[in-house]
Amino acid sequence: MATITAAMVNELRSKTGQAMMECKRMLVEVEGDVQAAIDAFRKKGVKTSITERAANEGRLSVGRSADGKTAAVVVVNCNTDFTARSEVVEGVLNKAVALLLNNAATDLANDPGIKQTLAEASQQTGENVQIGKAVALTNNEGSVGTYLYTITGKIGVLMSVTGPADDELFKQLGGHIAFARPAGLTRAEVPAELVAKEKEIAVAQAMATGKPQQIAEKIAEGKMNSFYAERVLLDQEFFNGQVFKGTISAMLTSKGVTLHKYDRVEVGQV
Repeated sequence: MATITAAMVNELRSKTGQAMMECKRMLVEVEGDVQAAIDAFRKKGVKTSITERAANEGRLSVGRSADGKTAAVVVVNCNTDFTARSEVVEGVLNKAVALLLNNAATDLANDPGIKQTLAEASQQTGENVQIGKAVALTNNEGSVGTYLYTITGKIGVLMSVTGPADDELFKQLGGHIAFARPAGLTRAEVPAELVAKEKEIAVAQAMATGKPQQIAEKIAEGKMNSFYAERVLLDQEFFNGQVFKGTISAMLTSKGVTLHKYDRVEVGQV
C-alpha cells in the first residue's frame, strides 16, 4: 500500500477544498496518486480545482514590531470580496504578518505553517486562498511606520525614516502615498530615458511656438518641474492642504524627519 503523507493530503485539500479525512481516504483509494485523486473527486461532482480559479480579490494587512524597527505588509488573494473580508482570511493575514515581523527574510509562499493554514482556509471557504505580495522593511538606525486604508483593506504603505516621526506623521504621509501613487521617492528614481524624452518633447513644443533654442530650454525646465511634481513623492504637494500646505519635502523638513524608503502595496498589484 502506498504511503500517504501529510503533504499529499494538504496538496489535495488545497486543490479540491475537500475535508482532510476525505482527501486521505481518496488518496488511499488511488494509491497515493494526487492527480488521480483529483480526477476521482471530479467524477463524484467536485468542481474544477480550487487553485485553477482566478484569485482576483483579496485583502492585505500591515504590522510593526514592538521596537518600531521592522514593518510588514502581506496580501492574501482569494476569489470573492466576501471571503476577503472574512475571519478566515484575517487569520491567515495575522499569522503571515507575524512571521515577517519575526524574520523579514521569511519566504511565506513556501513556509510549511503558512501552506497548512492556506490549505485549511481553502477547505473552509471553498475558494483559492493564496499568499500574494509580501514586503518587509527594516530600519535599525531609525524607525518604520505603517498605513492601512481601512475602508477597503486593499492599500497598505510602509515607510522608513530617521528623525522624530510619530504615528500621526506616518498616518498623514502614508495616506498621501496611498492616494497620490508616486512613481518614486526622488527625481533620481525616474528612468533617465523617460526624463530625456519628456524634455525633448517640452523643448520641441516651445520651439514650435517660435521660441529660440535657448528660451525653449528654459521653458522646458519649467515643464520638467511640473513633470516631477506629478510623479516624484518629495516634489508632490501634500494632499491635505488643511494639515500642511507645501511639498512632501517641505513637510518632512518642518518635522525634522528624513524619509529614506517607502513601499506602497495594493491588492491586484504585481
